[in-house]
Amino acid sequence: MYSLRKVLFAAVEESASNEVSLGVAFSGGIDSALLAKLCKDLGRKVILLTIGFPESHDIEFSKIIASKMGLSHKIHKLNEKYFCEDFNYVKRKIGCKNVSHIENCLAFFYIASLAIRNGLGLILTGNGCDELFCGYDRYRLIYQQGQTSINELMDQRITNELVLMQEIQMIATEIGVIIKQPFLSQKFISYARDIPIDQKIRGSDDFIRKHVLRETALLVGVPKDAAMKPKKAIQYGSLIHKKFNTLTKEEYKNRKKAV
Repeated sequence: MYSLRKVLFAAVEESASNEVSLGVAFSGGIDSALLAKLCKDLGRKVILLTIGFPESHDIEFSKIIASKMGLSHKIHKLNEKYFCEDFNYVKRKIGCKNVSHIENCLAFFYIASLAIRNGLGLILTGNGCDELFCGYDRYRLIYQQGQTSINELMDQRITNELVLMQEIQMIATEIGVIIKQPFLSQKFISYARDIPIDQKIRGSDDFIRKHVLRETALLVGVPKDAAMKPKKAIQYGSLIHKKFNTLTKEEYKNRKKAV
């Protein structure tokens, strides 16, 4: 656990480089809260960046955790009026049909816009932790298939996440922001992948997972309610996925009426 702490700090320090001020894409969950705490402990001026529709889970929860951590917190509440236009822009820009990728890129379109309005040119994200520490429910569902299957899924997830990060950076570059993922560096991937599986997930009924990461987060002083928070992807916590489904249904009804 202490060696993981050292590697986490090293990964974040390398990504932060010489930046004095930086933004952290922040939901209040373990990954973003841990990242924010590491940045703070490294002496960086941290501004937490949260997006979501009014009264979304991420906005409400992130306020609580940001207050406990004593960090500057900027929030952008999404507007349904512009959502369709923004969604179509992102979809055209990345040229991808994967709904999850489009939703994630849209989320970071808003985060990058929030960053630039606050004078920030660098955003760090906690992407990679769910892939490397068995955060997804899929790991639980294949647990009985053994370590080989878990490692194969891990490799697939990491590959997918690296592609997603390229798409996200494509969007951010248009806005003038650099986005980095300390926990997707090759050094960190190599280290984290070799951590024993039983330190990450303990069975097919393990609904918490990411145990060694949660223990490390508590060790460095992340608030307990953030460190132990269950997984909730940004597109769900921000209500972007829900609004997208509503938009899709409306478009389908309109096309049906036009026939």
